[in-house]
Amino acid sequence: MPTPYDVPAQTFIEKLAQYIRDNIDQVSPPPWAPFVKTGVFTSRQPQDPNWWYTRCASLMRKTYLIGPIGIERLRGQYGGRKDRGVRKEHVRKGAGSNIRKLFQQLEAAGLVENLKGRGRVLTSEGRRLLDTIATELKKELEKSIPELAKY
Repeated sequence: MPTPYDVPAQTFIEKLAQYIRDNIDQVSPPPWAPFVKTGVFTSRQPQDPNWWYTRCASLMRKTYLIGPIGIERLRGQYGGRKDRGVRKEHVRKGAGSNIRKLFQQLEAAGLVENLKGRGRVLTSEGRRLLDTIATELKKELEKSIPELAKY
């Protein structure tokens, strides 16, 4: 059975974000989501109106691959370089509030659980969801690229 390791990350995240938007009612952007930046290193808020679901899908994939994982480590993963004009650029962490709120929504949906002092991990239901989407995506990719069938 294919897992998120076996499919391209970008297409997997897009498909998972679409599934989350259509089927999981507990995950929805808060009222402040269209106006917030994703870190101090960015100059504007995301241009994609569905960025909340894309970030949610990305968090679930990272939790599957790395988990248990905490907010601080994810802030580093979603960080970037701050442009300081003529001075040297510095690395800054991403915003933690949106990561925290997404995890709270995923916990309410029963896809993620919090291990005290260790971070968050996917529940068996969350792993099953990601494995199912990876399987569907691999079948779709095999139709367009038949060489993938041997993997």
